[in-house]
Amino acid sequence: LASFSVQSQRYVSYDQGFGYVLPPQIEALGAEAVQEYASQMETIQAWYQQWQERLGAAGEGSNEDARFVLPGACETRMLVTMNVRELRHFFSLRMCNRAQWEIRALAREMHRLCLEVAPSLFADAGPGCLRGKCPEGEKTCGQMKEIRKEREALLADLVQDV
Repeated sequence: LASFSVQSQRYVSYDQGFGYVLPPQIEALGAEAVQEYASQMETIQAWYQQWQERLGAAGEGSNEDARFVLPGACETRMLVTMNVRELRHFFSLRMCNRAQWEIRALAREMHRLCLEVAPSLFADAGPGCLRGKCPEGEKTCGQMKEIRKEREALLADLVQDV
């Protein structure tokens, strides 16, 4: 069981600007690439404001259609509620090295927080290869040993902190 509440781009206006995610691979290309990306986000911001204005600058009425030009990189706020069983399932899928980097980072941070609160429930939670054979089959990342060593180190640090 999981419940998601996500900030509405219909009710929230980005007329003063929107936050955006900078993918690590773009950042790794250097300052010039980062500047180009930022410039593209500024262009999209201008498009958004133009559409709001053309649609009557009527708050929700104009936001709901102007938002279609916003990028996938646009930040949003989200509240997630999961029970322990669903959290463990989420971690098994999204902490895997084959998961997309952004959801993997979120899952790892959520796992860290869960470990602090209930270590006995989440010590073995994470990618499937922690508990057995890699469920990805031929698409495995091939890093099962490293992942298990990393988890052992994490748990050792947790024990020291207690």
